[in-house]
Amino acid sequence: MLKAVVHSADIPDRDGAPLVLTGITERLPTLRHLWVDAGYQARAVAWIEQTLGWSVTVVRKRRRWVWWPADQEPPPRPTGFQVLPRRWVVERTFAWLGRYRRLSKDYEALPATEEAWIHLAMSSLMLARLAK
Repeated sequence: MLKAVVHSADIPDRDGAPLVLTGITERLPTLRHLWVDAGYQARAVAWIEQTLGWSVTVVRKRRRWVWWPADQEPPPRPTGFQVLPRRWVVERTFAWLGRYRRLSKDYEALPATEEAWIHLAMSSLMLARLAK
C-alpha cells in the first residue's frame, strides 16, 4: 500500500482524490499511470492529469443497456460475473484488510486512528510474507 487516507463519508471519491495523491509524487517519482474506479470521473481525472501529469484509465462496468441502430445486430449482452481490469487488486486489498477484526467494522472515532490500524494491518501482512 502506498498511502491511506481516511476521511468522512460526506466527501465523494472524486473530491477525495487530491487528499490521497497530494505529495505522492515526491515519494514515488516514477509513477506515471493510475487505474481508477468510475467514481473518480471528470474532475478527479482532470485534476490528476493536469496537476500530476499522469495518465488515467477509468475502469467501468460494461453497460447493460445501449441504444443500437435498428438495421444492425446488437452485440451480445454480458452474462454472469465479469472481471474488470485491475479492479481485483483493490478488492483483494480490501479483503486482506477485512480479515483484521478491528478494521472489519468502523470502531474508531478518529480518522487518524483508522489510518494507523490500516498501516498496522498491512505491515503485519508484509511481515508474515517475509517470514515464509
